[in-house]
Amino acid sequence: MAAHHPRSKYGRYAGGPDPLAPPVDLAEALDAITEDVMAGYSPEQAMREFLRRGGRNNMGLDDLARRVQQRRRELLSRHRLDGTLDEVKQLLDTAVLEERKQLARDGMMDDADREFRELRLNNLPTSPAAAVQELSGYDWQSSEAKAAFERIKDLLGRELLDQRFAGMKQALEGATDADRQAVGEMLRDLNDLLAKHRRGEDTDDDFADFMAKHGDYFPENPRNVDELIDAMAKRAAAAQRMLRSMTPEQRQELMELSAQAFGSPELMAQLDALDSNLQALRPGEDWTGSERFGGEEGLGLGDGTGVLQDLAELDSLAEQLGQQYSGARAADIDLDAVMRQLGDEAAVSARTLADLERAMSDSGYLRRTADGNLRLSPRAMRKLGTSLLQDAASQLSGRGGQRDTRLAGASGEITGATRPWQFGDAEPWDTTRTLTNAIQRTVAEGGDPSGGVRLNVGDIEISETEARTQSAVALLVDTSFSMAVEGRWVPMKRTALALHHLISTRFRGDQLQLIGFGRYAQSMDVDELTALPPLREQGTNLHHGLLLANRFFRRHPTMQPVLLVVTDGEPTAHLMPGGESWFSYPPEPTTIRLTVEELDRLARQGTRATFFRLGDDPALEHFIDQLARRVDGRVVAPDVDDLGAAVVGEYLNARFRGAYEDGWF
Repeated sequence: MAAHHPRSKYGRYAGGPDPLAPPVDLAEALDAITEDVMAGYSPEQAMREFLRRGGRNNMGLDDLARRVQQRRRELLSRHRLDGTLDEVKQLLDTAVLEERKQLARDGMMDDADREFRELRLNNLPTSPAAAVQELSGYDWQSSEAKAAFERIKDLLGRELLDQRFAGMKQALEGATDADRQAVGEMLRDLNDLLAKHRRGEDTDDDFADFMAKHGDYFPENPRNVDELIDAMAKRAAAAQRMLRSMTPEQRQELMELSAQAFGSPELMAQLDALDSNLQALRPGEDWTGSERFGGEEGLGLGDGTGVLQDLAELDSLAEQLGQQYSGARAADIDLDAVMRQLGDEAAVSARTLADLERAMSDSGYLRRTADGNLRLSPRAMRKLGTSLLQDAASQLSGRGGQRDTRLAGASGEITGATRPWQFGDAEPWDTTRTLTNAIQRTVAEGGDPSGGVRLNVGDIEISETEARTQSAVALLVDTSFSMAVEGRWVPMKRTALALHHLISTRFRGDQLQLIGFGRYAQSMDVDELTALPPLREQGTNLHHGLLLANRFFRRHPTMQPVLLVVTDGEPTAHLMPGGESWFSYPPEPTTIRLTVEELDRLARQGTRATFFRLGDDPALEHFIDQLARRVDGRVVAPDVDDLGAAVVGEYLNARFRGAYEDGWF
């Protein structure tokens, strides 16, 4: 007998975030954020900008906001609000036509009576509301005409209820008198509950009793009276905005027709009391707004109220997506509302943006400082430095057969001797000695090496290499405003980060000092330089920058001094004895003289200098060439996108002058 296999049924996952959804692409977000930070944005602004733009495969907040506005325009341009009036007019025309047919067929009717009835039908007011009022006491001869006229009253009642209780129009179609009485009883009990709540006299039992009796009318399944009020007030306010969006004539027609709903004035009295209670309990809802509809598709009262609710939800989404309020976060976005209004794809994008924002914080790429500002964390700086160094290495390897193996590390030629590994060592492991140490330790500890061994840090031995000269590297970067104006600001920062990462990870024995020089010069940490915004001040104070470089080299007298200068302009400022910066354009002879004198002092210490000239200014080219010849230095004129590779290559070339050929650039 074959085994019975139970059948399974699958549907859309609705238990929270999709467990099979791909992880968010933090690498793309980090690249975009750090690029904006280097361009002068704060990390907070950079995060906001990325969320606004979105990623390669994900819509951003701006894309979603545009779709919200498009959806809003579609609703307004597609619909008009006189659907109920049109339906009433059609039913009224049907009733009058059927009555006229019956009068023409009825040969037993008194002629005077027939003429009176025809006269009454022929002289009905043009206003549907007035015509319905005129015929409210008419003795219909046609059963079809009477049924059509009664449907007007039924339609009005169902539409008015549908304005306050979504779906009531369909639910009460074909309702009996008992059904309508039950609705009336629910409205009376609801108003009693809300009135008690307004006075602060209601209890939890009051709400429980009401829901036990009338809960079928509330598919939202509110858990308490406040949730009940919230749901109803939003729709009631939308109903008021719909009425205000009509023309005065349409609004007057509906007000007059409402008295005919279900043929009972009590319904309107209960609905008016309900609106009054809800408005008093939730005055913060928009009870007075209006919209301008201009479409061809007529809407009934219930459907029109639903559209006004959609418009309000779209407005709320627009505010959430705009993120202009204090403390705004992508997690604030109502994903259910996005799905209702814009569909699944948009909801996935909104959720991804919220996940990205949260993951950037949880991953440790961004950290909040004591003053409350976001900063790129050391982890983010390392990741960025790795990426930039890889880019530089790739550019180096693509130039005329040059190889990026120069980035392999600081090790010299292997001597054959080994020693225990210490923190900071970059020399290669001696695999044989390391495994031998691990086996011997395992045996000494009573273990069996045949079952495998585990390496400890103490087991590791490295191959000793010939000593190499350590370098003190001063990277001077021009931070004058022309660097930002000419699009060189971000490449300059990328260059500094790549060099910093290379030295801090591959050549730990070297020392790097980053010096920015504009109107003044200052020594900076890499994260300070990364976050430095473009300064709108003139001045290229290379003299001050060289002073700081000289001071840095004097702190490391045993190291080979390496000077790397990135600039796009002649020196136009110098430091005066009192510490003030003197600026003049064109450059004054004093500025040139002091700059050259400071460079001469560096040359007397054996400094290896390389100048990276950005741009095609003939005066700058002439000046930089003279400086380089004066100190037996080098000049490199890279494209701005090639600056990182050029600086990294020149650092390596200066450091290993005897190991690699000159003339790589």
